[in-house]
Amino acid sequence: MRERDDPVAIGRRVQRLRVDRGLTQRQLAEPAYTPAYVSTLESGRVRPSEEALRHIAGRLGVAYEELLTGRPARLATDLRLRLTEARRTLAVEGAERAARQYTELLDEADAHDLSDLRAEALLGLGDCALESGELERGRGFFESAEACLADSGAPLTARAPALRGRAVAHYLAGELRYAVYLLESTLDELNRGGLHDPDALLLLYASAIGPYMDMGAHARAAQAAELALALAPSVADPALVARMHRSVARTLLAEGRLNEADASLAKAAELYRSLQLRTELANCHWMRGYVHAQNGELERAEAELREALDMLSASRATLYRSQAAVELADVLHRRGRSHEAADLLREVLDDLSSERGAVHSAAAHRLLGIIAEDSQDTETAEEHYVRALSLLERAGAAGDLADLCRLLGDLLRRTGRVEAALDAYRTGLGHRTAPGTTTLGPAPAQPPL
Repeated sequence: MRERDDPVAIGRRVQRLRVDRGLTQRQLAEPAYTPAYVSTLESGRVRPSEEALRHIAGRLGVAYEELLTGRPARLATDLRLRLTEARRTLAVEGAERAARQYTELLDEADAHDLSDLRAEALLGLGDCALESGELERGRGFFESAEACLADSGAPLTARAPALRGRAVAHYLAGELRYAVYLLESTLDELNRGGLHDPDALLLLYASAIGPYMDMGAHARAAQAAELALALAPSVADPALVARMHRSVARTLLAEGRLNEADASLAKAAELYRSLQLRTELANCHWMRGYVHAQNGELERAEAELREALDMLSASRATLYRSQAAVELADVLHRRGRSHEAADLLREVLDDLSSERGAVHSAAAHRLLGIIAEDSQDTETAEEHYVRALSLLERAGAAGDLADLCRLLGDLLRRTGRVEAALDAYRTGLGHRTAPGTTTLGPAPAQPPL
């Protein structure tokens, strides 16, 4: 029994409202009950029946639910409307204002013991923190949301968004392997337990594609993309379907299917635009810029990436903006504007670290190393390559590691350090030849599609 609706709490509530209205116990009781019954109820020695409480609520002029729980009528509905508004604010106006709205909602949910709304507010605060690049803080919000849902007896399907939030926080911090562990273990538990909820499964499969790709586990990423696409027709949430299209585009890119990747991103952009989800729409421009760059259309790539940067700056999504800026710097370098690229990379490196955007931080150092090599500054180039190597080893990004070891080995060989170059090549070959999937353990159980 909750503290709010136990007999003592109800009795005190009835007595307070009766005294506030200037009624005697007899006036409150008649004609259906006796003053003695009201006295016993107010002292908390009896739990009133629903019929009795509805009679007393009518005499006091309050809603039955308010008398039972102490919550104002329509409170839960009003808070849910405000929750929807906070989601819209996060999508359209950015994380700072949305975080204030979610904080107010969390305080009210705590005050009125509304555990489901408390969990929703915590999830919203977690999303705000991720968008602002506060990864540790965001992880804390997602962990609290998960604990709140578990305490209230919510099934694993309801806890999936909190688990996914935790995984994304670890992924953005460069902890790829742990992010995959969280996603795969949840997927395995859902599928083995027969909890085939399309929304939860699609959310988790789409979120796993990024870490799989960065780890070099392309076969596992392709499998997740296929399952996500198969689940999409059963999902009603258009934002979730749009996110899935954006994630699946990465696997299409890896397979060289550029036109299909661009078409998938166009679908995502159309959905996000109709929903006014600014950050997600910016991410679509970012990914489309990457598609154009891979296809050699550098002018179009630069236009898409600059559009993404402008939108991410407007929504104050600092971490995502820094990551997109690294992609833009690569395009600028390929267009012969290396000085502009280097300036952009130095600007964003202050916002990236081994705990915050490790893979993109490594990419920034790699590109600065290439630019330094082009300028015959081999000492600076080596420093950047070594820093990138350290970041990628910590993150477990196997595919990028192999390429970087090749660059470092070539540099060492050209400067006469043959043994050191051989060590770098061997390290790269080790990462290149080991299939990404073998280090992940068995694939999670699949849903019966």
